[in-house]
Amino acid sequence: MLRSVATASVLLVVAVAASACGAKTITTPKDIPAAPLVLARKAGLTPEPHEFFGFHVHSHLDVFVNGKPVQVPAGIGINIQDPAVHHQVLEDGSDAYGGIDPPCKQPCVSPLHTHDVSGVLHTESAGSEPNHLGEFFTEWNVRLDADCVGGYCKPQASILVYVDGNSYDGNPADIELTDHQEIAIVIGMPPATIPSKFDFG
Repeated sequence: MLRSVATASVLLVVAVAASACGAKTITTPKDIPAAPLVLARKAGLTPEPHEFFGFHVHSHLDVFVNGKPVQVPAGIGINIQDPAVHHQVLEDGSDAYGGIDPPCKQPCVSPLHTHDVSGVLHTESAGSEPNHLGEFFTEWNVRLDADCVGGYCKPQASILVYVDGNSYDGNPADIELTDHQEIAIVIGMPPATIPSKFDFG
């Protein structure tokens, strides 16, 4: 799957109460962050000129703020401006990026990335080193640690984390991304149902 980011980034702002870590909002780019490969390297990941499938893992991430979903952007970890990165508009009008063949002339994709806005996190690498949720949030340029998600911080904000529907009490940044795993981060009022699995198709 595969898209490219608009020159001006449109921001999706989901508001809630104020937090000790700053504003009481999570502000996330509707499109991917600027300098995606800089963020990938900041996460300790090594971008490549194309996807590798020696180690291929799909995890799914849901983020809710006061019961409302926050969209995980397409193209995180991908230089969608590279001409070798294919762009596709899906049936719902959203964008997808990837299908890098022939390879880019220089590194253009992190081994941990998103192709579309489904919330599926792709680990596609030559080695077998697993990725962690904290690496993905670094690529997304959103804070994630034991106390905060974005601008929401404990104890002012309620932050709950679930893995496959089960409560997770550790630092969410340490969650190892495994195949067909469902991760839900719930800030404030929870949704009617906590997701326990995702249809990967």
